Amino acid sequence: MKKISHRLFGRIGITALFLLLQAAALLIIFLRFREYHYQYAMASTLLSLILVILILNNRVSPAYKISWIVLLMLSPFFGGLFYFLFSSDQTKKKFLREMQPITQKMSQFLRSNAKPLHDLNGIDGAAANQAKYLMGNAHCPVYNNTEVTYFKLGELKFQQLLKELRLAKRFIFMEYFIIEEGHMWGEILKVLKEKAAQGVDVRLIYDDFGTLLLLPDGYKEQLKDWGIKTQVFNPFTPLFSLRMNNRDHRKITVIDGHTAFNGGVNLADEYINHVSRFGHWKDTAIMLKGEAVWSFTVMFLTMWDYLEPSQDNFLDYMPQVPDTANIQEEGFILPYTDSPLDGEFVGESVYLNLIWNAKDYIYITTPYLVLDSEMINALTLAAKRGVDVRIITPKIGDKWYVHAMTRANYRYLLEDGVKIYEYTPGFIHAKMFVVDDLYGVIGTINLDYRSLYLHYECATWMYKTKAVMEMKEDIQQTLALSEEITLTSYHKTPTREKFLFLILRILAPFM
Repeated sequence: MKKISHRLFGRIGITALFLLLQAAALLIIFLRFREYHYQYAMASTLLSLILVILILNNRVSPAYKISWIVLLMLSPFFGGLFYFLFSSDQTKKKFLREMQPITQKMSQFLRSNAKPLHDLNGIDGAAANQAKYLMGNAHCPVYNNTEVTYFKLGELKFQQLLKELRLAKRFIFMEYFIIEEGHMWGEILKVLKEKAAQGVDVRLIYDDFGTLLLLPDGYKEQLKDWGIKTQVFNPFTPLFSLRMNNRDHRKITVIDGHTAFNGGVNLADEYINHVSRFGHWKDTAIMLKGEAVWSFTVMFLTMWDYLEPSQDNFLDYMPQVPDTANIQEEGFILPYTDSPLDGEFVGESVYLNLIWNAKDYIYITTPYLVLDSEMINALTLAAKRGVDVRIITPKIGDKWYVHAMTRANYRYLLEDGVKIYEYTPGFIHAKMFVVDDLYGVIGTINLDYRSLYLHYECATWMYKTKAVMEMKEDIQQTLALSEEITLTSYHKTPTREKFLFLILRILAPFM
């Protein structure tokens, strides 16, 4: 009862009330306009025509354009209003100006060391071209001299994370989409308090929407009282606006500049199977030790500096020489980030580059499979040219409508030779690509519109590291636990569900 009361009368309840009031006000305005039927019809037609022209000339996916045009056809008033609120170029340009310092500092502090790229180019020109794309469009350089440790379960990452946090001497930076009070966060928080008391610079960024139902009101101040410097990304306000659509979905931990964690694991108990919400939770992560950690350090500091302008000298957070002197690893590592406001769809482009260049196989794990036509065409063309394309999605979804959208994409992939499997023990949250025993990508980027176009994301691109082969082996073991979906089994889907799939494919870009 206490929890229900808190949600009804606390920040969540007030937010819901304000959103309902705004919706009611919009409806009243709409009904009043309807009284002037002729004028309303003429204005709606003109508005729809102008917006359709604008939408068709935007640099967004065709599926996104179709969804907006359908919404405008159904309701020019609400469709036009929502377009200006959530997708207008002027609004995006305003936010882009605000975020410009992040791009500038990324470029300033992540200057490329020419040698790794030169070495990579001498080994594999196609791989070097992928690295050049990321260096040119995400300001993220390629490294070697970095050890990569792969964790095939969230609980394994959690155990190592605690060990590394306890060894921190200078600073701890953590940035996560979801934090929830419970065993996992409680154990981490205990270490963070101890380290802050010892004088370690402990900083935390979490997304406000991701934690809206999970952390109590005023939690930021409580953390500060414990000595943990805290910033909340994009505080959720009860207003319909584009800003609320862009969330910080990144998962980053950096310790003393020499160790970093990345992957799909948030800081909540289901990610380590301490509680069961959707069967067994399959998630993955990596730990980096070495030169490539610097990219994650700069990613965090640029976001922190945006949220709270500071006089930090980024170079003070570089690892000390003994920290990385003995680290060696064959292969190349490139951590990168993706912003929804720079007009460059980095996350999608990295995936497409891997698909286009694949020769033997493409293995993918993703919790959501909500694809645009370009991604579907790339996957099906790969399968048609003889590449073994396998995708693992969850058997049990965490959101029924997104799970239905995922299944709505099966037919078009299956018809052209893509193999799809559902992880039968439960929910797979891992976001991974493994290609041709050469490439691996692991991070926070889902195969859905939100990750690819709307969220701040990060991932790690790898070439010929031992982690790539460990990821492949893990995926093969996961395939053995999964049920293959065939066209025959898909056609047994009830007609009402197939009709729902058609509707959801149109609405997919808004989910």
